Amino acid sequence: MSYAEHSAEGVAILLWATDPSAPERLATPFFHAAAAAAMDAPVEIYFTAASVQLLAPGVAAALRASPRIDKTVLAHMQDAAGHGARFFACTDALIAQGLDGVTLIPEYTGRGGAVQFMARALDLRWRTLVF
Repeated sequence: MSYAEHSAEGVAILLWATDPSAPERLATPFFHAAAAAAMDAPVEIYFTAASVQLLAPGVAAALRASPRIDKTVLAHMQDAAGHGARFFACTDALIAQGLDGVTLIPEYTGRGGAVQFMARALDLRWRTLVF
């Protein structure tokens, strides 16, 4: 059997504990997203809770996961999006964070929350990661 015969249909990533208050946690989910997308796997990233703040203009651009790395969190996000990862934001989280109606970064794909993520989690052809 080939690698493709054993591959998942896609990867859904939930960002829950990943938010601007802990920038050291922000690069890893996007590394994984970029890697999976570069392997031609569909990748969906679901921003929930405070992680939706990363979709607001200027927030991710001002953050670095390490003072030793000059690359911004936004650059990591753009790498993932450039390989094809799609970014979804929970409507309730956007409202809770005061971002409902705000124009978000260009990498933002659209709304997607608990039901959409759970549909992926229950689909045996998809893999899920939670950060």
